[in-house]
Amino acid sequence: MDVNFLLTQSGAEAQLIGRKGADIPTRAALIGVGQFGRTLLMQSRRIPLLDLRVLCDIDLDRTEAVCVSAGFDAADVARVTSVAEGERALDAGKIVITDDAEIAIKLPIDVLVEATGNGAVGAANVALAIEEGRHIALVNKETDSVVGPLLAHQARAAGLVLSQVDGDQPSLLLGLISRARALGFEIACAGKASEHDFVWNPETGMVRGEGGLDISAPAPAEIWDGGGRPFPELIAWRSSVLAAIPQRTPPDYCEMCLVSNASGLTPDRPQMHAAVARMTELPDIFRGGEHGGVFAKDGHLDIFNCLRREDEISAAGGVFAILTAPDLETGELFRAKGIPVSRDARHVLVYNPTHLLGAEAPLSILVPHRLGLSTGAQRVAPVSDLTMRATRDMKAGERLTQSGSHHKVDGIAPELSPNMVLTEDAAVPYFMAVDLTLARDVKAGDAVTVGDVVKPEASSLWAMRAEQDAMKDALSL
Repeated sequence: MDVNFLLTQSGAEAQLIGRKGADIPTRAALIGVGQFGRTLLMQSRRIPLLDLRVLCDIDLDRTEAVCVSAGFDAADVARVTSVAEGERALDAGKIVITDDAEIAIKLPIDVLVEATGNGAVGAANVALAIEEGRHIALVNKETDSVVGPLLAHQARAAGLVLSQVDGDQPSLLLGLISRARALGFEIACAGKASEHDFVWNPETGMVRGEGGLDISAPAPAEIWDGGGRPFPELIAWRSSVLAAIPQRTPPDYCEMCLVSNASGLTPDRPQMHAAVARMTELPDIFRGGEHGGVFAKDGHLDIFNCLRREDEISAAGGVFAILTAPDLETGELFRAKGIPVSRDARHVLVYNPTHLLGAEAPLSILVPHRLGLSTGAQRVAPVSDLTMRATRDMKAGERLTQSGSHHKVDGIAPELSPNMVLTEDAAVPYFMAVDLTLARDVKAGDAVTVGDVVKPEASSLWAMRAEQDAMKDALSL
């Protein structure tokens, strides 16, 4: 059940964040002070029941600057190098910053917010937090995609909560899914928009994508209206003529991996369809082939690249679900109310077009501590893995180096594959392999396997994944 939905309906949300001075605040520590962390810190200052005054990052100068920009006086920012020093600073009312995660976790906090974006580092931090009796708000999808089910199980066994975090797409999408299920809807598709829209200019016929890249496509008007093509043919054509604009990125697939593990939904195919599509087209596209959609049958995860005009609202980074209407008459009623429905009124689109980063994350910190619940999934299981497939011939000795904000690796395409115990022939999870070296050649079109990479000599992430694999049956939903 969607905890945020229940909070809103019951009025418990007001009890959590509206009783000024009526209770002891929840004290949290944030590890990883990037964009998400800064917005969380700014918002936390408006919530009396949330005390976020422990920050950890490898760049202390930047962290201090973030504190000042959030309204703290520079004189009240204390750099600490021990737990005892940190405790004294907190008692003195200061905001504590450190570059040592162990210090941050061992200070007197209730909840750890892990936002480093590093799979191995995040795994170690969460494990220590569980050992220290802290609830976890896990922003770090790189960790969650590899060993999230194990960590959630370990937290639960210790009487703690590990929660996905509102403000990021997995938790927000799980909210749509759980609410739809609670209301008795069948789900034809659940998914998210990529981070960058495809903006169509009807005057020039150009389509602008990520980084301001403009594409002049053949038959430009048909990019918008489809030229009468059936939807499966249309999205294949759009994808081809707009191929120069990136349409698939590892973070999108990673987020769908988290949703798969929390909901049990899986993709129609490992590459997903990643349609370039207008929002109003989604109910016709993401459904079973018997109704003209791209899936073999209803009930899958996917992503899309939002095609829109400049004057239309962006869907970049938003989440959506395609639901089966109760009956055709109700579907037509939804259409009359301005809700996007399929041409035959069988399927209806519900969506949240925004994610507000750390500004909407505070409930995901307060609810685990104060109610003992997750604002994401109450249980997660090893259902899917984010994996790699070579798009070119790769040679032994090549390093799988990430670049840019999208964690791309040259010569690699992301996929969402069924979860497997990691034998040598199994596809290696993406964030277990990044920054490692290939042990042998990999041909274009082949999946990168565990045996294809030089394994790290000591890695908490690899060790934890082995532990999760050994418990796979027990962790399954």
